Amino acid sequence: MSALNTAVGKVTLETPGMVASGIMDETGESMVRMLQAGAGAVVSKSIGMEPKAGHANPCFTEVAGGLVNAMGLPGPGIELFKEEMEIATPKGKIVGSIAGGNVSEFITLATKMEEYGACAVELNLSCPHAKGHGMELGTDPALVKEIVSQVKGSVKVPVWVKLTPNTHILPQIALAAQDGGADAVVAINTLKAMVISPEFAKPFLSNKFGGLSGAAVKPVGVRAIYDLYKVVSIPLVGVGGICNWRDAAEYIMAGASAFQVGSAVLTDGPEVFSRINTDLQKFMEEYGYDSIASMRGVANE
Repeated sequence: MSALNTAVGKVTLETPGMVASGIMDETGESMVRMLQAGAGAVVSKSIGMEPKAGHANPCFTEVAGGLVNAMGLPGPGIELFKEEMEIATPKGKIVGSIAGGNVSEFITLATKMEEYGACAVELNLSCPHAKGHGMELGTDPALVKEIVSQVKGSVKVPVWVKLTPNTHILPQIALAAQDGGADAVVAINTLKAMVISPEFAKPFLSNKFGGLSGAAVKPVGVRAIYDLYKVVSIPLVGVGGICNWRDAAEYIMAGASAFQVGSAVLTDGPEVFSRINTDLQKFMEEYGYDSIASMRGVANE
C-alpha cells in the first residue's frame, strides 16, 4: 500500500489530490485526462437541473495571487451530463457535484448522479455568485441540515457538503451538515470578491462580483479546516489555493483526509497532480510519515 493512499469515509483514494469542481471537469474527456494525470478522483462541474448558459462575459479575470470568476454555474443539465459520466466513470472515481435551488432538486440531482455511477455526491452549498443556489442556501444551518438529510435518505452513495467561507458561522454550518448525516465536509469554496475597471469606472465582471480562488485564499482554507477539525467528527476535504506539496501538507496537517486542486490545474496544467504526489511522498519519507492518516491533524494536537 502506498503512503499516499487515503480515504474520505467510504471513498478510498490511491492518491489524496482530487480535481475541485470547476471548469476543468465539464466533459468526460477532461475528467479522464485528470485521472490519467494522477488525480485520485475528479469532482465534476456543479450540475443543475436544466441546461444553463451562466453569466455573460466578462465572467473571469486574473488578479494578484489568484483568479476571480462569476461563471454562474453554466452546464448542460443533469440529463445531458449522463453522456459525460458514461465516458469518465469507467476510468476512475468521479464525485458528482450538484447545485439545486431547493430540497427537491437536490434529491433529483443526487439520485441521477448515483445512477450515472458517481462514487459520491458533493452538494454545492457555497457558490457565491449564482442567485438562488449555493451560498444563499448554505448559510442557513436548518436548511443545510434539511437538504443533507433528505439527500442522504434518497441515495446510497456518500454525501459530501461543500461549504462557503463567506459566513461567520462556518462551524455551525458544518455541524448542521454532520447532524443531517453528511459523510464529509469540503472546505472552502471561493471568497466573494470584486474587480473594478478604473478606465470604465465600473465593475469588470458582468455579474459585478464573483469568487476569488487561487494561492491567495489558501491561508483562509487552512484556517477553516483547522477550525472544523475541532468541531466535527466526519472527514474533511481541504480545498483552496493548493499549488504544491507544501500547500497540500498544510491542509492535511490541519485535519484534512484529502484535498482538491482547482485554479492550479488551470494555471499549471494537469501535471500539477503528479508533481504534488511525488514531492509529498518525498516529504513524508524524509519526516517519517508512513500514511496520510499519520499526518492528518498533527498541527491540531
